[in-house]
Amino acid sequence: MSAPFRPIADTWLRVGLGATVLVVAGGPVVLWGYMRSPLFTTTGQAVDQPVEFDHRHHVRDDGISCEYCHFDAWRAAPAGVPSTDLCMNCHSQVWNDSPLTEPLRRSWFEDRPIAWNRVHQVPDFVFFDHRAHVTRGVACETCHGRVDLMPRVEQVATLQMGWCLDCHRAPERYVRPPEDVAVMGYTPTIPGARIVAELDLRPPLRCSGCHR
Repeated sequence: MSAPFRPIADTWLRVGLGATVLVVAGGPVVLWGYMRSPLFTTTGQAVDQPVEFDHRHHVRDDGISCEYCHFDAWRAAPAGVPSTDLCMNCHSQVWNDSPLTEPLRRSWFEDRPIAWNRVHQVPDFVFFDHRAHVTRGVACETCHGRVDLMPRVEQVATLQMGWCLDCHRAPERYVRPPEDVAVMGYTPTIPGARIVAELDLRPPLRCSGCHR
């Protein structure tokens, strides 16, 4: 009686079993790596805006602080983006005929807000309050990087849960005096542990602190 399977069947069986083990064991590893890569987190990807706004010029050259344009960060959960009215405080007099500011003038005359493109986005199931952070010594550059060195703003932090928890577990490594949160290139002068004690900082570690 002849064998029911050809000799090559053993080879295909081994290949199939090996591929199955590889997919089962390697699939989660590949997925884990992808979810921490810039392809998923979008870190390092500069975002184009409807107006060519160069933070280097506005922050370094003109000395405009973060809170002038993003004043809501000190009083509300979202930081907000500058309105056309705010921009025109300067640009009605400065560069008021430049092609670079033409979208701004068009927004002004048409009474239509500028559709800024979001750079930083946390999932809908995550609650983040800017006010709770900047008023307690978490600096703008801690999360957003050296914006004063960026021609176009890009995301520098992963914004993933592990990254947030690193700060919540050891805030003394990240905080500074609240009056210095908008300073770029800050050099620590006060120990973080002292700031934590003076402000009585107790960042939540329970799930409901960020997932509401």
